[in-house]
Amino acid sequence: MTQTRRSAKLLVRTATLADVSAILDLQERAYPGWDPDTPAMIRGQIANFPEGQFVVEYEGDLVGWCASFIIDEDAAFSRHTWASITGGGFAARHDPDGDWVYGMEVAVDPSRRRLRIGQRLYDARKALCEEWGLKGVVFGGRMAGFRRKRKQYPTPQDYLDAVVSNELRDPVLNFQMRMGYEPAGVLNGYLPDDKDSGGAAARMVWRNPMYVESNGPVNRPTPNTVRVAAIQMAMRSMETLKEFERNVEYFVEVCSDYRADFCVFPEMFTVALLALEKRKLTPEESIAALSRHTPRFVELMSTLAVRYNINIVGGSHPTRTDDGDIQNVAYVFLRDGSVHAQEKIHPTPNERYWWNIKGGDAVATIPTDCGPVGVLICYDTEFPELARRLADEGAKIIFAPYATDDRGGHLRVRYCAHARAIENQLYVVTAGNVGNLPGVENMDINYAQSAVLTPCDFPFARDGIAAETSENVETIAVADLHLDDLVQARRSGTVRNLRDRRFDLYRIVWKDRG
Repeated sequence: MTQTRRSAKLLVRTATLADVSAILDLQERAYPGWDPDTPAMIRGQIANFPEGQFVVEYEGDLVGWCASFIIDEDAAFSRHTWASITGGGFAARHDPDGDWVYGMEVAVDPSRRRLRIGQRLYDARKALCEEWGLKGVVFGGRMAGFRRKRKQYPTPQDYLDAVVSNELRDPVLNFQMRMGYEPAGVLNGYLPDDKDSGGAAARMVWRNPMYVESNGPVNRPTPNTVRVAAIQMAMRSMETLKEFERNVEYFVEVCSDYRADFCVFPEMFTVALLALEKRKLTPEESIAALSRHTPRFVELMSTLAVRYNINIVGGSHPTRTDDGDIQNVAYVFLRDGSVHAQEKIHPTPNERYWWNIKGGDAVATIPTDCGPVGVLICYDTEFPELARRLADEGAKIIFAPYATDDRGGHLRVRYCAHARAIENQLYVVTAGNVGNLPGVENMDINYAQSAVLTPCDFPFARDGIAAETSENVETIAVADLHLDDLVQARRSGTVRNLRDRRFDLYRIVWKDRG
């Protein structure tokens, strides 16, 4: 007999970063008129708890999605809003030592309602709960018919009681109850934009019948160690472009010989190329001349990343945008050949005055083979909301290329970078320029002491410094970053800055949808 093989039509799997766009499209189909999540929120959910994000594919199309994370019992059963319990939608309150799965969101393609997609997603959460040995699943369920029945049932609790007693039917709650979830009270003010539910939600609970009380922590995979190298590079005059490129390749090769996963160059280290100019340029002419090197610079660094099998944070380089402005851009060259860009958000007063640098308008993590990372260029480290955004998206390492002319400027970056490491419980790698470059306006002298900075807690170095260079010497600093130490510190450290945020009192709202 001839056997025929074909791939499955319907597949339930965990979400990946490649699904972000399709998930947002699905949200718009499932909830027309509602603002979908931002791409950053989906990236944060996947980074913070990849095992809890599920999608359903049907014949290659993404038709279902749900987001989940783990939370402790006290938080799950306290009064809360959707924004406060989910950390603003990023799953930022994911607690590996928690004992309940919290369901953030579910979306099903309305054209595929007969495929039991919702049931499959709810079952996936239950299976996750059983696999991890957790107490159960809890979430805020919509009361979609409340607004229509408000005259008869004036409060959300009245409405929920009527649904439980079978006086009336609610399309969402009755489905969830059929899936084995039981109402456990009302969460008033849960989602203010949900007008059909009066802004409220029913706390829905499923208790894991296989749960066994245990005093041990939840088992999780141990993340890999990441080796980083900060390049403290000396500005020097040169005669040819090849000389500059040979010097850059030398440092990449050295870092590769150390088996580093990442090397990071300083901010604006390409200013050395101005030594090739035949005459002294005005500041405006200088920055325009540098921007003309962008295509060759990008090609060189991308080639080196692949050749030496290392991820390169290419400091920063002035780049002309499509509308003619010039931005200070950090290019990240991954060893798989891909290139990412992060513009500087806050140009310094000098950058604006001398070079007419324009600030960017978006900050986001960059997916790498070592997990999501972030880049904050120099002055950007002095604005805490940027690092917090990257931490919420799942970054455990932030690279901070910088350029300062004196010790005071250097210390501003250093102290702020260390503050970002402490308050977000992550690593920050700084890399600065040293040496002098006569004849270049606004970059003629440099001061730096590059470092790899950690939180200040027991798993880390006593002074929160994993490695640092000598001041104003051309060299590199190399350190191994143990991501499992960050996980442990966030779980049970002396302080737990991320977990202890007051989401009920404050949050950052970004104007962009990125």
